[in-house]
Amino acid sequence: MADQLTVYGADWCHVTQDTLQFLDDQGVEYQYVNIEQDPDAAAWVRDQNNGDEIKPTLKLGEDVLTAPSEVVLEQALRQHGVLA
Repeated sequence: MADQLTVYGADWCHVTQDTLQFLDDQGVEYQYVNIEQDPDAAAWVRDQNNGDEIKPTLKLGEDVLTAPSEVVLEQALRQHGVLA
């Protein structure tokens, strides 16, 4: 079974939008959380990034990825059974 993927980002952030487009292109299911509308999610992102609000921050199973490149993200998705 594949691990759950959650993407924390902001609608205006081009890196977030590029990541979401990559996931859509790969047919990957994910939950998107706009941290500008969710203070608890924004606090979680800051906790994961030494106080910085880096977008996007992804939670994949127990792993956290901060603004990953497509190569890094694809590798993580394969390791977690999300992509074949």
